Amino acid sequence: MRKMVLSVMSLAVLALAGCGSSTSSSTESGAASASSTAAATAGSVSGTITVRGPIQPSPNAQLVINLVDVSSAQAGSAPLASKTVPSGATFPYSFELSFKPGEINPADLYVVKAILTDGARHYSMPIQAPVLTKGNKNQATIELVAEQTPAEKDLADFNALIKQIGGMKVSTGTKLDPNASRGWQVFRQNGETKVIRELVDYGDKGFTSTDFAYRNGAPWVAVQQKKASKDAAPSSIVSASWTENGMVVLHEQQTGSKSGELDADDASNLRQQALTIYNLAGGNKKK
Repeated sequence: MRKMVLSVMSLAVLALAGCGSSTSSSTESGAASASSTAAATAGSVSGTITVRGPIQPSPNAQLVINLVDVSSAQAGSAPLASKTVPSGATFPYSFELSFKPGEINPADLYVVKAILTDGARHYSMPIQAPVLTKGNKNQATIELVAEQTPAEKDLADFNALIKQIGGMKVSTGTKLDPNASRGWQVFRQNGETKVIRELVDYGDKGFTSTDFAYRNGAPWVAVQQKKASKDAAPSSIVSASWTENGMVVLHEQQTGSKSGELDADDASNLRQQALTIYNLAGGNKKK
């Protein structure tokens, strides 16, 4: 009889424990739901935006902040709220976006998206900033990180390619012009010309060393060093890159410690040099 009483008491204790756990879980869920409801009915979201890293935006940068529904059913829908700062934003930047509480669906997911552009440079959000629903508040802390510009990406990819040419098939050639002595090395991979390194000696008029890189047979990147003679230090370095249809992407010039933009005509001339040596060296012929 005593054993039976103890068993009944044990079951009662377990039942009470289960009820307590359920009550605790229900309380937490209710608190999160209440927090989301309060955030959604507040009618605004606010927060701060910072820019991480050494590449900070210039005073000409443009900032757009949107409150968007990123639920799959609402993909591509217009922002619920938006703010545009044409230029002059200083960081950290504080913002507030107002919206109509009746437009918020508690079952959907909302985020604040910051879009910062500074000329050709874009800044991205490594981490989303959810707000309003699903336990999220009506405040957001956003961190932006600078992305490479198209020109920087071309130059980085070019430098990576140059490091690989030692493992490529190489052929050489020379040509004597009336005013110059020309020599080159062609680096091919699977029959495709990747890089042509051209050395041109103009006698007392100077010397050039140029690495031309190609994609699908079209000039892609060129980096040219201009010297007084073959063994002299470069007096200037010009760099350019192009899309496959010939649009200029990278156009830089460095003379001594000074750097600036490469003139459009000089960039065009460099691309013509890339085409000339490509044809002279045999293009994509397997040699």
